[in-house]
This record gives sequence, C-alpha cells and structure tokens, in this order.
Amino acid sequence: MTLPPDAQEQTPDAGLLHGKVGRKKGRSVLIGFAALVVAAGLVGGGYLFNLAQTFNSETTKIESAFPEESTRPQKTEPVNGTPAMNILVMGSDTRGSSELDVDTQAATDQRADTLMLVHIPADRKNVFAVSLMRDLWVDIPGKGESKINAALALGGVPLMVQTVESLFQQRIDHVAMVDFEGFKGLTDALGGVEVDVRVPFAPASGPMKGHFYPSGVNTLNGDEALAFVRERKSFSDGDYQRVRNQQAYLKAVIDKTIARETLTNPVTVNSMVSAVSPFVSVDKGFDAAAVGSLALGLQGIRQKDTVMFTLPTLGTGTSLDGQSIVVADNNAISEIATALSKDQLGAYVTAHSLESGN
Repeated sequence: MTLPPDAQEQTPDAGLLHGKVGRKKGRSVLIGFAALVVAAGLVGGGYLFNLAQTFNSETTKIESAFPEESTRPQKTEPVNGTPAMNILVMGSDTRGSSELDVDTQAATDQRADTLMLVHIPADRKNVFAVSLMRDLWVDIPGKGESKINAALALGGVPLMVQTVESLFQQRIDHVAMVDFEGFKGLTDALGGVEVDVRVPFAPASGPMKGHFYPSGVNTLNGDEALAFVRERKSFSDGDYQRVRNQQAYLKAVIDKTIARETLTNPVTVNSMVSAVSPFVSVDKGFDAAAVGSLALGLQGIRQKDTVMFTLPTLGTGTSLDGQSIVVADNNAISEIATALSKDQLGAYVTAHSLESGN
C-alpha cells in the first residue's frame, strides 16, 4: 500500500448501502456511549421503576449479538468480584439508508458509520472510550482484509463483534447501537448542551446549511447538535474531525446529564430516557437491570473521569485494490491490547498524554 504525503487527507465516504428491514423496526445507529451513560446515571438516580419500564419496552433487543463461543477470547477474571467491562458501541446515520435488521445475525449491506470501544475498569473509577476510524484497514475474520465498517455488512453484528475482539484480543461484554436521531431529542430534553467547538465551520448542505458554528463554547439545540455530529465535508481531515466533534458533544451531554439539577428533576429525567430509548438497540443481556447494576458502580463518576480518544493510526493510504483507507498503527493496537488485558488502560492514556483526547 502507499501512503500519500498528507496523512490527514480526507477519505471518501464509504457510503451507506441499503440494509434489510427486520420483523421489528430495526435501527441504524450512531454512537451509543452517551446513551449508555445517560441510562446508567438515570436508572440509578431514584426513578428506577419507571425508567426501567421505559428502557426495556422502548429499546430494541439484538437477538444474536455475539459470535460462536469457540471463536471468542476468554472472559476476564473478576477483581474483588467485579470484572472489567467492554462495551462495543456502533452507529451510523439513517439518512439515505434502509434500516438495519438487528433481530437476526444475518449479513446485511449496512455499514457501521461510527465505532467506539468503551472500557470500564474493574474499580469503576473511570470510563474510557476508544473511537475506531470507520475506514480502518483490518483483517475481518473469515473475510480477509477490509475496512472495519464492512464487518457489519459482511456478517451482521456477530462479525463486527468478532472483528473488534480479534483486533484487541479482548472479549466484548455488551453491544449498544443508537440512531443519530436520538441525540436530537436528548439534546432538546436537556434544554440544549454547551459544546466546545475547536474548528469553526458552516455545513454546505443539509437542514442546517449555512449555519455557522464559531470557535468556543456553543449552546446547541437538537437540530444544531445533530448537524454538528454529522458534519465531515467541511473539514480538511474529514472523519478525523468528525470523530473529535462527536467526542466533544458526548462530553457535553455527560457533563449536563450528571449535573445535580438534571438528576433531581424527574420531568427532565423521564424526558431524556423517553427521547433516547426508542433509538437504542442492545444485546439481550443489557437490559435495565444490567444497566442499573452498572450505574451503582459508576455513581461516583464525573465528567473528568471520562476519557475519550481515537485509536492512533498511521494516517490515510491506499489498499492494494485501490480503496482509500485509514492505515492501522499495529504498535498502538498492540499496546492498547496489552493495557486492556491487564486492566491498565489508564496507564496507557497517561503515558501517551491522551487525557484530553488526540
């Protein structure tokens, strides 16, 4: 493969193809990390029964989320009875695509637009979220080398899980999928969120065409937030900046969600859960009881304890068959895999100064 001089060159859109429509309305999805934190914080916040009912009844359950057991890494031994947890969050934008059949493990032609590995250490003192570039060139088990976002198209959710498990040699405990549109309602339910915009821009197309996002803190409503996390064409490095913007938005949502004035307001709480739940798909084991249990362990978490960064890469390049790709940094992957195996991802973050992202 060849590397272009500009390692930050924008890669072309891999495209969202048409997927199957399942017996139950499937959800194409965006990043679910914020939804997980929202659900965890709220289910443990004193409104358990109503929130649990809403979460369980409104979310879609992924019937077959995991690959064959024989192909998977071993379960992590718990520390003091509590194991570390890995959650695979995947998503894509519903615009221009049919909906994903999440009720079966059958292959579809849907691709994952955004991928994030959320690692929660055994001590529950931090939450780490590692974003994976959708054009990252990896080995997809049984299929050969391809962009990582193609795994969903080639083998459904189980193959995507198997691909990420193979990449890091770590077991995925839960899967969550959230549609972009859910973040619009969540933002409005919160009364807007304050997002730190690092690169100013104005979308050239879409519902917010021409709306200017200046540098600094912007208070975004639902429509503005949706356009903010979608945009990539306005940036010289395309998806790289879009991932940074998505992380900035998620941090803003988490910060406002865990604020006392939010968690002590039952109207806001119920509005948030009601707004997000219909856009969430989870594996069958990740129900309200499991989320509530996780919430108890994370009740001391604050925004400063949440670290988000993008898996380091070697920039963009070209595959042997001519595709524009993101070139994997195998040394970084190996280091992160080792850190995860020892439940010491925090040490990796500190060693590489990733506390504020990259």
